[in-house]
Amino acid sequence: MAIVYALVSRQKTVLAEYTATLATGNFPTVTRMLLAKIPVTDGKMTYVYDDYVFHYVVESGICYLCMSDEKNKHRLPYAFLQDMKDKFLVQFGIDAALMAIAFSFNEEFAPVIQQRMEYYNSGGAMDNIDALKNQIEDVKEGMVQNIEKVLERGEKIELLVDKTDRLNQQAFRFESTSRNLRRHMYWRRMRNIGICSVVALIIIFILVAEGCGGMDFHRCKKGN
Repeated sequence: MAIVYALVSRQKTVLAEYTATLATGNFPTVTRMLLAKIPVTDGKMTYVYDDYVFHYVVESGICYLCMSDEKNKHRLPYAFLQDMKDKFLVQFGIDAALMAIAFSFNEEFAPVIQQRMEYYNSGGAMDNIDALKNQIEDVKEGMVQNIEKVLERGEKIELLVDKTDRLNQQAFRFESTSRNLRRHMYWRRMRNIGICSVVALIIIFILVAEGCGGMDFHRCKKGN
């Protein structure tokens, strides 16, 4: 068994990482997608992806993750993660980790990740593994999930959100169109009322003019 990749991150912001030279594949891309799905609450989990297994521990908002090439063994990766976490916190502290920008600790901590990875891969960590045996009993088969299902579920959620956004935009456009239509109908009705009023006034004027002997209203003037 070999640990081939490890990182420390704050949600999707990778603070430090190291990849063993024997590692190949698209796992850095898969890891970035996985980081977006990992809850920020404290916990640990194992995800399977093809022939590789991702293990992570989240504590105080910081994620410690590694990738190994054997599906059925969890003790060594979690012992490595515990060791990496302890050394990271001693060297940098939690406050700096919560404020740091991407890869700000990579130059200093990547060699530490490499050294601890080589130590655990060489079989020199049996005492640490035995000490952590009871702490990883909760990482059972039921807690090991297929990463493809997790990522697929995330994509479906994102697709649903995208559709919801489109429905909201359509509803807004419909409301805007309805408001413009109501405004158009209102002014059209007012214009018709105005035209009818002017026509009525013209008809009344003509009738009165005829009754008074013409446009000069001479009959009405004589009567006065």
